[in-house]
Amino acid sequence: MDLKFNHSRKYISITVPPKTQTMSPHIKSIDDIVVLGINLSRFNKLTQFFICVAGVFVFYLIYGYLQELIFSMEGFKSYGWYLTLVQFAFYSIFGLIELQLIQDKRRRIPGKTYMIIAFLTVGTMGLSNTSLGYLNYPTQVIFKCCKLIPVMLGGVFIQGKRYNIADVSAAVCMSLGLIWFTLADSTIAPNFNLTGVILISLALCADAVIGNVQEKAMKLHNASNSEMVLYSYSIGFVYILLGLTCTSGLGPAVTFCSKNPIQTYGYAFLFSLTGYFGISFVLALIKIFGALLAVTVTTGRKAMTIVLSFMFFAKPFTFQYVWSGLLVVLGIFLNVYSKNMDKIRLPSLYDLINKTVEMRKSRTLAQTV
Repeated sequence: MDLKFNHSRKYISITVPPKTQTMSPHIKSIDDIVVLGINLSRFNKLTQFFICVAGVFVFYLIYGYLQELIFSMEGFKSYGWYLTLVQFAFYSIFGLIELQLIQDKRRRIPGKTYMIIAFLTVGTMGLSNTSLGYLNYPTQVIFKCCKLIPVMLGGVFIQGKRYNIADVSAAVCMSLGLIWFTLADSTIAPNFNLTGVILISLALCADAVIGNVQEKAMKLHNASNSEMVLYSYSIGFVYILLGLTCTSGLGPAVTFCSKNPIQTYGYAFLFSLTGYFGISFVLALIKIFGALLAVTVTTGRKAMTIVLSFMFFAKPFTFQYVWSGLLVVLGIFLNVYSKNMDKIRLPSLYDLINKTVEMRKSRTLAQTV
C-alpha cells in the first residue's frame, strides 16, 4: 500500500511491505520457519512439535553413535579440540549453503551478540568433545543432561521468566534420576577423572546459558536458523583456530588425522552433517517453543543415546540405570504437562475425593432401591 501526497514543496510517502518481504529486525513479525526445506509454519503447533522431535532424535542418535565411534579409535582422545575445529568448519560451510538458498541473506543479529554466542558455543562443544578423552560416553551424556536446572536459572536471570511447580518438579526429577545414574555408573565401572568432570561441568554451564541467549536473540531480531548457525560457528571456528595455533596443538592433530583420513575426516563429515541437521531442528524448537522445552527434548534424546551406547559398545550394566531412567522419563512428562496444562487437565486430590464420595453415594442408593 502506497500513499503519496505531492504538492509544491511537500512529499510524503508511506509504504507497507507485503508479507513476502522481510520487515525490520526489531519488529517481531511472523515469518515462515523453514528447516531443511520443510516449512513448519504450514502445520499446527502439535505437528510442528512432532516434526522437530523426530528430527532431533533421528539425527542426534546418529550423531552420538559417530561421536563415540571416533573417540573409540586408539590415540584420538587427546584431539577433541581439533575435532571441534573440523566440526565448526563443516557447520560454517553447511550454514553458508543453506543461507544462499533463502531469499533474505541479511544478518539481523548484531555482531557483538554473535561473538558472545560463538564463545558459548565453543565452550559447549569444545569442552564436551574434549571431556570424552577423560570420561566414558554415558557419564559424559549424563552430565550434559543435567543442564535443565541451569537453563531454568538462566531463563530467570537472563529473560526474567517464572516457572511453575510442574517445571520445577520436572527439573528435580530429571536431575535426581541422572545423579542416580551417575552413582550407579561410578559403582560398577569407575572411570572418573577430575579433569573430565571439570571440562564437562564448564560445558554444562555454557550450554545452559546459550539456549537462553539464542532464544532471546532470535525472537528479538527475528533471525533465521541458517543465519544463527553460519555466524556463530564461523566465528567459533576462528576462536578455536587461534587457540590451537597459540597452544601448538594444531600440528600433531593434523599429522594424526592425515594418517587415518577415513576414520577421522570421513567420520567427522558424517558426524558434522547429522549434527548440523540436528541443531537446525533444535533451533526451530527454541524459536517456536522456548529453551526449556528444547532442553527437555534433547535430554530425552540423550537418554536414548545412552541406551544405544550400551547396545553397540560393550559396557557393564545394572538395573539402577533402568530406575534412574524412569525417573528422568517422569521429569520429561511433568515438563510436557506443564506446557499443555490447558489441554491436559489432571484431576486434583479434591476432585478425586469428591468423585469417590459420589460413587459411594450412588452405590448406596442403588442398594437401597
